[in-house]
Amino acid sequence: MIQWLRSLLHIVQMYVAMLVVAIVFFPFAVLSAAGAHAACHAFCRWVFWTLGWMVGLKCEIRGTPPVGEVMIAAKHQSFMDVMAIYNAVPRGKFIIKRQLMFAPILGQYGLRIGCVPVNRGKRGTAIKKMLTDVRNGKQQGGQLIIYPQGTRIAPGVKAPYKAGTGALYDQLGQPCVPVATNVGVFWPKHGITRKPGVAVVEFLPQIAPGMAPKAFMAHLEDTIETASNALLVEAGFRESIDENAD
Repeated sequence: MIQWLRSLLHIVQMYVAMLVVAIVFFPFAVLSAAGAHAACHAFCRWVFWTLGWMVGLKCEIRGTPPVGEVMIAAKHQSFMDVMAIYNAVPRGKFIIKRQLMFAPILGQYGLRIGCVPVNRGKRGTAIKKMLTDVRNGKQQGGQLIIYPQGTRIAPGVKAPYKAGTGALYDQLGQPCVPVATNVGVFWPKHGITRKPGVAVVEFLPQIAPGMAPKAFMAHLEDTIETASNALLVEAGFRESIDENAD
């Protein structure tokens, strides 16, 4: 019960902090994308600092976060990995569902840092527009963060990797950095309670551009799933893997 209350307090103050940071950094975010990135990084640092002493949960970053023009393909288990990956790179941006663009604060700052909103079934069109905008200088480069499974996947649940990731890798012609994690053991996709411990986000060796999309997808899935399963075991997760997504 005490851990639940500590977690609830952390959640409440996290969203209050989001509003405060958004207001304080608003003039800088309007002037430049760099100001928006500074706001988002400040918010992430605050969340992880308070998470440590309020809940007893820390986040460890392993591997080498990229700083150049790359695509990051990550395992997605909760909002914690979103913040951890973004905070580890200088100019992260996401491909996100268009509905999120209408979310207060998140939507406006998402647009300022270069996130790409897509409608379901129209991702290919959005990607082509993004590539055109980058070539025309309308968007800053950076680290494009995507989730190959398309949604949060609870630990121990198996879900397919979507072919659109391979198409994006082929079109961008950039290296891809896979990312594994076990954060879902500590910060679940649903519910309030956050468990104490050390959650890990691991940046794995990059995959060079030029692979055939099908071969790339097979390699990406094997790389991320193998590393993520090892991190789950490290975190003490022992449940069997379900063959179906929940």
